Amino acid sequence: MDRSVGLKPRFAAWRVLHDVRHGVPFDVALNRAVSDLEPADRRLAHEMAAGVYRHRSTLDQRIEPAIERGLASVRADALDILRIGVFQLTHLDRVPPHAAVQTSVDLARRLGGRRVAGFVNAVLRRLTQGGTERPQPALEASLADQHSHPAWLVDRWIKRFGHEGTVQLLQWNNRRPSLVIQPARASLDKIAKDLSAAEIATTAAKFDAGLVVETRNIRGLPGFAAGAFVVQDPAQAMVMRFADLPENCFVYDACAAPGGKSIAASQQARFVLAADHRRTRVTRLAESLHRAAPGPTGVVVADLLHPPIRAADVVLVDAPCLGTGTFARNPDARWRVTPEALATLAEQGTRFLEAAQSVVGPGGLLLFATCSLEPEENETQIEAFLARHPEFRRESSAAVPSELLSARGDLMILPHRHHMDGAYAARLRRRSSGTRTP
Repeated sequence: MDRSVGLKPRFAAWRVLHDVRHGVPFDVALNRAVSDLEPADRRLAHEMAAGVYRHRSTLDQRIEPAIERGLASVRADALDILRIGVFQLTHLDRVPPHAAVQTSVDLARRLGGRRVAGFVNAVLRRLTQGGTERPQPALEASLADQHSHPAWLVDRWIKRFGHEGTVQLLQWNNRRPSLVIQPARASLDKIAKDLSAAEIATTAAKFDAGLVVETRNIRGLPGFAAGAFVVQDPAQAMVMRFADLPENCFVYDACAAPGGKSIAASQQARFVLAADHRRTRVTRLAESLHRAAPGPTGVVVADLLHPPIRAADVVLVDAPCLGTGTFARNPDARWRVTPEALATLAEQGTRFLEAAQSVVGPGGLLLFATCSLEPEENETQIEAFLARHPEFRRESSAAVPSELLSARGDLMILPHRHHMDGAYAARLRRRSSGTRTP
């Protein structure tokens, strides 16, 4: 094997870990790191970087006995090289042990010189000499350690979902998610036929919410450039199905990036105004709407706390949240969540709801959604809002299967039960009479 060729995807995976550690979102870091790689190397780099996040606890448990002074003595960049190497040894059957070790040593030499290379070589050789089978966790080991999740969050889930349900959720989070596309400017039948003609395999997603595509080269698919489809998990498609928007409405999508909900809304609306407060994301948002929105849309840089409109028939609030329903798709996110962040985001959701309700017209609809599983960001938030605003009432929707509805009629998708990302949404209708709360 040409070692310089084998080094490229390993370096890309390491670069993703490095950039995410310095605050870059995983998807941005990944796209940046693999942009010059061939498709096979892109897939390998993605698998290694995501795999390190999904299995970080067990990888570290494997590494620590081979380091005399413990993990705390190892610099972060060198530790990431070791994690990439051990992930290959324990999770990638197609990579021979000698190749996993040698490419890790070569990567260490490139990034840190001979001393770091010698250290990585010694640790990995020690591990391979002791066998490459993954150690079985002790019976007393916590679920958090076994499945590489924060302990405080796992404890919360056990109280809500029980031991068995939590295990199923943790296992789901450690799977590689499917790539699913949703119709935009073409029907699902037309998309499926075009992909079949191109010999690209597809299957129907759960609840017929899109097509599962057996490829990672989205931009190369027939219909991408023409906006035939968008990439979107079935859970987010179900949120818009639950919204059940009326025809010919004016929609204000207050937290619109990356644009999937605005594109879906434009199929019924007379106009969709899509907003985001981050200028960098607005550029991507505008590109997505220009490519795929089937109806009229506009894009604006705006903070939801200061709405740029007086009133709308429908206001969509896809609120920033802890994202605990999307850990399978965003494997790095689990290591950033904290109880303090949950409290902060819940408080921010309250402010967003207050700002959004002020521009919902008489008889209008406020759709509040998150990709979180945490009550503080979801149903507790809505109960408090309705107590403050008797001029709104909660409405359910017959547009989604009843198994996706909570006892109160909100949308509640749980990954381990419904086999897609987690999501929550509530439909809040302003009464036709009365004034808006400022």
